[in-house]
Amino acid sequence: MTRRFLILVAASGSAALLLGALGFQYIGGLPPCDLCIWQRWPHLAAVIIGGTALALPGRLLPLLGALAALTTSGVGLFHTGVERGWWEGPTTCTSGAVSGLTPEQLMEQIMAAPLVRCDEVAWELLGLSMASWNALAALALALVWLAAARAER
Repeated sequence: MTRRFLILVAASGSAALLLGALGFQYIGGLPPCDLCIWQRWPHLAAVIIGGTALALPGRLLPLLGALAALTTSGVGLFHTGVERGWWEGPTTCTSGAVSGLTPEQLMEQIMAAPLVRCDEVAWELLGLSMASWNALAALALALVWLAAARAER
């Protein structure tokens, strides 16, 4: 397989996983926790790297794509461990700065915000959560990125 084809597969795979996550959020009504969002950033990086790697020769960009895929896979594995109670996750999942709000506005904002916990599985298929599926898919994409780096020879 050609380098170009492998890069397209890897970058498109990350784009599909990212779009799937956004679909679950905006169409399926499943708001993400912090760990879910952390898994999205490397996919976005892989898409950008893929677009750049199509235009530039060399192994560096496919290797960076593999690193991005391995990063999101690692976060997904960590998130899976949090969901299964193997270890603790972050102490807070979502919070932001609070300033310039009256106590009533703050309470209204708190009551309107969905409670999203990193240690609860929001959706699963065949016994695996979204985080687990992301980890496995991203690991496969990392292998595609590595094949693209080897195809440079």
